[in-house]
Amino acid sequence: MPTLHPAIIRAKDFCEAYNLRIPILLAPMAGACPPPLSIAVANAGGLGACGALLMQPTAIKSWAGDVRAASDGGFQINLWIPDPAPVRDAAAEDAVRAFLRKWGPEVARDAADATPPDFAAQCDAMLEVRPSVISSIMGLYPPKFVEQMKARGIKWFAAVTTVTEALSAERAGADAIVAQGMEAGGHRGAFDAAKAEVEMVGLFSLLPAVVDAVSVPVIATGGIADARGVAAALLLGASAVQIGTGFLRCPEAKIPQAWADALGRTLPEQTLVTRAFSGRAGRSIATAYARAASAPGAPKPAPYPVQRGLTRAMRELAVKNNDIDRLQAWAGQSAARALARPAGEVARELWEAAQLLLESSA
Repeated sequence: MPTLHPAIIRAKDFCEAYNLRIPILLAPMAGACPPPLSIAVANAGGLGACGALLMQPTAIKSWAGDVRAASDGGFQINLWIPDPAPVRDAAAEDAVRAFLRKWGPEVARDAADATPPDFAAQCDAMLEVRPSVISSIMGLYPPKFVEQMKARGIKWFAAVTTVTEALSAERAGADAIVAQGMEAGGHRGAFDAAKAEVEMVGLFSLLPAVVDAVSVPVIATGGIADARGVAAALLLGASAVQIGTGFLRCPEAKIPQAWADALGRTLPEQTLVTRAFSGRAGRSIATAYARAASAPGAPKPAPYPVQRGLTRAMRELAVKNNDIDRLQAWAGQSAARALARPAGEVARELWEAAQLLLESSA
């Protein structure tokens, strides 16, 4: 019997530890992780995910109930670690409101007062739901919450963007590290928002450096959307991969058709990192609005979550009108490799093809 490639053995060990059949994790994408998508990935043997950033506690519980009703697979629930309260500037916010008149409805002044759900209540809801994994991004959970997770047998996956962050996460008790390369779509997971565009490390540099620095399993994410990316990440030391954009064209994701279609034709250089949607740096398709908001003379985006509140009316109208130019169209740099096929098929075939690639290289 042929000997398995060491990378396959490592991945299988990870799967055994987390009751998975394939080392494919759905990325927890706020607003783009409806239950059917996690159900499909979990039923294929991977790990489902919920990006709970904008969800009230009752919605978190409802999401978990829906997934459990249709799957016996595991899932992670993810929250952002809250930033300090934003520094408000009424004149700067008015400049953003004036700019947004070209792109959507008139924005009321009080739109800037938007606040996220209560973080402590969300944490309590996650503990009540008891997912197999709770994950973090933008920082680390407080020690008391980590203790509560561990007491309930819940594992903690901490997303990081640098080696320094990875070491901090391991010291804080993370059971696995999610190494997010700069290629990733959506929000950058930097612990310090001010450094999100400065400390931009690609996955092929970040992943082996994190693997060498920590003793816990490392999950690779960012720009992985086909079997070659899965195999390469495992060769570089990952125990599993986490995929977001690569699942967004699947019917279960239920994103606007204009966004799904645009992903299929977006080249790596046709994405950009912008704060223009939420106030936090995130990688988007270079849409008309994203380009205009980054052009010379455009007002500086307000901090998170003020900018998110200011752009809400534009974003909601864009969804209603299926308008790619104004949509918050997050996309990783491998967006064009995303397939418009059922998510379960995509997940299974990614792992089957990656194993063939690894076995051929042994």
